[in-house]
Amino acid sequence: MLNISTKGRQRLIDPDQRRAEVLFGLIMVLTFTGSLGVAEAGREDVRVMLIGALGCNLAWGIIDGVFYLMSTLAEKGGGLLKLKAVRQSSDLKQAQRLIAEALPPVVASVMQPAELESLRERLKQLPEPENQGLERNDWLAAFGVAMLVFLSTFPVALPFIFMEEARSALRVSNLIAITLLFIVGWSYGKGIGRSPWRFGLSMVLLGSALTVMAIALGG
Repeated sequence: MLNISTKGRQRLIDPDQRRAEVLFGLIMVLTFTGSLGVAEAGREDVRVMLIGALGCNLAWGIIDGVFYLMSTLAEKGGGLLKLKAVRQSSDLKQAQRLIAEALPPVVASVMQPAELESLRERLKQLPEPENQGLERNDWLAAFGVAMLVFLSTFPVALPFIFMEEARSALRVSNLIAITLLFIVGWSYGKGIGRSPWRFGLSMVLLGSALTVMAIALGG
């Protein structure tokens, strides 16, 4: 996008990204709880599993946060380069094409050449843009990304903390995980105007399939 400013954002993390981070965190912790041999598991095995799940999700949360910062910086840099290209281009059609490419496709499809030219003229009148670094909201959003991955561990892990019998704890843990996966899918379906029930069930199936695949591949 040509708008490289982050001021005025209503949300630090958009809903789609929140759902993706929660799903990622759930799958990560399920790879630990799903690989626990409950028939022979003792309290020490459960303790090791919990430490591994918490540590792994914390590490991946931090990594996800760093990737978020890198992506944000790249987006800002890309927007600045596009803006400079539009302002410096002597080819009107090329400049208009760059503007159209930066717009959402549905918006670009209804823009007339005269409207694109009007945008180009207004962009040329803007003050010379400066390189933008990471802002406070970017760091807060990265922290939020890390916490979403990490905190999604706890609901699934709690039964193993408060219940003595590993088999019962695993059943409750799986029920919580299925419920959370359904809620993520429900929210996603509702957010895009599709059937929440269908997407809720689809997310349960997708999350379960990804978890089985991760365990099978040694994840």
